[in-house]
Amino acid sequence: MSTIAHSTPNKPAPWRATFLEHINKMPSPEFVFTSLAVAPKGSPTPYVPRARYCIYRGLWTELPENKHNTAEKNPRVYESDMPTFTSDVRMQKVGQVFGSSAGHADSDEQVQGSGGGGPVEAVWWVKDEDIMTQWRMRGEAFVVGPDIESAESEEPGGGKDRSGVRTTKSELGKRMRVVDEEKEGEWSWKRELTGHFGNLSPGMRGSFAAPPPGMPKDKKFDDEHLGLGKKITENEDPVAGQNFRVVVIKPEFVEQCYIGDPNNSWRMKYTYDDSTGDWKTEETWP
Repeated sequence: MSTIAHSTPNKPAPWRATFLEHINKMPSPEFVFTSLAVAPKGSPTPYVPRARYCIYRGLWTELPENKHNTAEKNPRVYESDMPTFTSDVRMQKVGQVFGSSAGHADSDEQVQGSGGGGPVEAVWWVKDEDIMTQWRMRGEAFVVGPDIESAESEEPGGGKDRSGVRTTKSELGKRMRVVDEEKEGEWSWKRELTGHFGNLSPGMRGSFAAPPPGMPKDKKFDDEHLGLGKKITENEDPVAGQNFRVVVIKPEFVEQCYIGDPNNSWRMKYTYDDSTGDWKTEETWP
């Protein structure tokens, strides 16, 4: 369990309801996720963009209902405006979220736990004929890993490897709105992480126990515990659980661009004000 340190109380984002309505109309809620990678030696810029398709897994603290998920669920204590997706810690995007953050993690050891905070961008294209809208979000991404409720992470001076846990809880906590104060002490970060794992299909859970992504096939790996095509039916697994992560996008800027009608297209820009917890709204030409 963990108490959340909140900043300025805020209301649901003005774009939230429409965004959720649109995403629910998508056959598969795929989006393009872009992070920053350290540029090759000799490059004129320190970072270069890297993009890939990911699957939206709901807003943080609001785990989507899944009748097949038998994992214990958190009580409905918080709501947020922060989209999530799942990833394998061995994937490059996790290291990029850490490496482009204020901490500038530059080794595999430094990205194994919770943390991050690097700048990212996410884009959804909702091409339903009644919607025809592009959603773009810019902000920071934080990684939630199996160490998220380590006792050591809460202690002052608990070690550099635990600073990512404190940062993650602090930064995400600022955007977690309380909807049931009486049950706030019952909410668990680890339970939310396990719930996300349980929401995946057995085959998808098994992918986190696959051979190391990107490793040449002629190199040896731990084939006793890792392999393709695994199906995991349990909500926790010692191998897959060590690789499984939930990535949370904390948006600072959101753009909604409607292009369904050439004679009446428009673009809405929403910018978060950290000092007030409110969003500034501006309508522009598309």
